[in-house]
Amino acid sequence: MKKSVALVGALAAMTLVLSACAAADDTETAATTTTEETTATETVAAAGSVLESVQEAGVVRCGTRDALPGFAVLTEAGEHEGFDSDFCKAIAAAVLGDATAVEMVDLETADRFTALQNGSIDVLVRNTTWTASRDGGEAATFLQPNFYDGQGMMVAAGSYASVDDMNGAVVCVAKGTTTEGNAALESSRLGLNWEVRSFDETDLILEAFIAGQCDGWSSDVSQLTGFRSAYPDGADALEILPEVFSKEPLAPAVLDGDTQWAQVVNWAILATIQAEEFGITSANVDDFLTSEDVSIQRFLGVEIVTDDGSAVLDPGLGLPTDFAYQVVKQVGNYGEIFEAHLTPLGLERGVNALWTNGGLLYAPPFR
Repeated sequence: MKKSVALVGALAAMTLVLSACAAADDTETAATTTTEETTATETVAAAGSVLESVQEAGVVRCGTRDALPGFAVLTEAGEHEGFDSDFCKAIAAAVLGDATAVEMVDLETADRFTALQNGSIDVLVRNTTWTASRDGGEAATFLQPNFYDGQGMMVAAGSYASVDDMNGAVVCVAKGTTTEGNAALESSRLGLNWEVRSFDETDLILEAFIAGQCDGWSSDVSQLTGFRSAYPDGADALEILPEVFSKEPLAPAVLDGDTQWAQVVNWAILATIQAEEFGITSANVDDFLTSEDVSIQRFLGVEIVTDDGSAVLDPGLGLPTDFAYQVVKQVGNYGEIFEAHLTPLGLERGVNALWTNGGLLYAPPFR
């Protein structure tokens, strides 16, 4: 792993030199950047999959955060807990058979992709929106969204009834997020002349909001709900307006160029979704080990007996054949994770329900 990091670091240094030399010619710079991205992908592939280094180290380094209620917070005991934290644990359970074999790496918003690019983390699970420009420009491969969200507006209770009423308002957002651009676009679309103020950290937005420097706080509805639940004056002092004005699919991401690791992380997430569809929970998963349903046998890595003999499904992902069992047994299915961390905030399943219940969650077949 150390050799891989050194190689990537050397490549990054070479990239800076090449970029400086080409700065005078925009066309040449664009061509050079494309070549460098291709070379970086080839280098990652040549260095071997992250899966190998994770298995060797015995730990998954998961990029996350420590102060977003419902998604990832640090408890008084120094443990990370929350919706995203559980998905970090699910990846560790799938890969290593141990949900506790995970190192939570707290990252500021501006450092998320840098940490992924420089090898400081193996996977990013930090309420990050999947967009075209991030997919193409951050050397990140986004995977199955674990939460479908949208941007909204939070205001002092009784101050506004609708976003349409906020003409000339000061709207505060987090810098370096999709929220920043979305707020400016919505203001322009509605002709509301918002003054969009950006802050480096959410703590600074909170301080500005309490001090009356912000008429509105705009972010993903899930984040606003979490911050509202922990507001110093109580949740009733704030309200989230009904309008949602963007699509924000929040998804884990891995570094470009490593197909095997991307598949591993993806199927760990999908296992939580399929388990809920089967009705398999952390409490009853052992009962399903004797199920006669072949689909469930395959899913849990149970030996399947046929007239031609017996076998266990190995999908060839580089994962243990019982990886889905380990995910559900140690962490839970998607519904359990949602109910444990997001339902208490007042968030409803909505589009994050299973496809069989009118939502967007759908897992490909485990066969």
